[in-house]
Amino acid sequence: MPVPDNIKIHPSWYSVLATEFSKPYMAELRHFLQQERQSGKNIFPPGGQIFNAFNSTPFDQVKVVILGQDPYHGAGQAHGLCFSVMPGVRIPPSLQNIYKELHADLGIAPPNHGCLQPWAEQGVLLLNATLTVEESRAGAHQGKGWEQFTDAAVHALAEQREGLVFILWGSYAQKKGAFIDRARHLVLRAPHPSPLSAHRGFFGTRPFSQANQWLQQHGLGPIDWGLPASSELRRVSVEI
Repeated sequence: MPVPDNIKIHPSWYSVLATEFSKPYMAELRHFLQQERQSGKNIFPPGGQIFNAFNSTPFDQVKVVILGQDPYHGAGQAHGLCFSVMPGVRIPPSLQNIYKELHADLGIAPPNHGCLQPWAEQGVLLLNATLTVEESRAGAHQGKGWEQFTDAAVHALAEQREGLVFILWGSYAQKKGAFIDRARHLVLRAPHPSPLSAHRGFFGTRPFSQANQWLQQHGLGPIDWGLPASSELRRVSVEI
């Protein structure tokens, strides 16, 4: 199924989600975003990066799903992957805590940047529930339609794939993934890694080693959770 020129999403995902693009809520969402931009508001991430999670991790290559809520709302931060920021951008506190747990779990030293693109390209779908946000206004685009779209994506993975790992940090992600069949997939639940909640049970959960053990048991191959230094990252090739 060919992807229309005005939709920048990987063909594997478009074949799964094509019906969503033709539903009324998606037309309303497009109109809302167009009006917001025309009024002079800064919307993040840039247009060509909105579907970066889907473009970086094709549907049939997904191994792990990490669910976030909103893109970062500061200038230059969001690039379409949850918890991730571009090289050169200050590492956000939640990601710092993720790195601390990664080190405690697998002994991997934190990198000097916050770009998780290498994870995405190995099969880690870094999916925010809401794919856009207004600058300096967290949650500004919640309830506009994105949640229905990303719900459809998670449902498709849970129903059409087998043996995936769903990492659900915080109550929001856990509610979004509540329907996932635990007999078919591994579901790892923990408090959110934000400084407000990480010490309530996020630390010590060892999600990275658990995910790899499950993937190996199900023949999908482990994720290399190590991240190269920023100088070794290849340029993130996402059209803007």
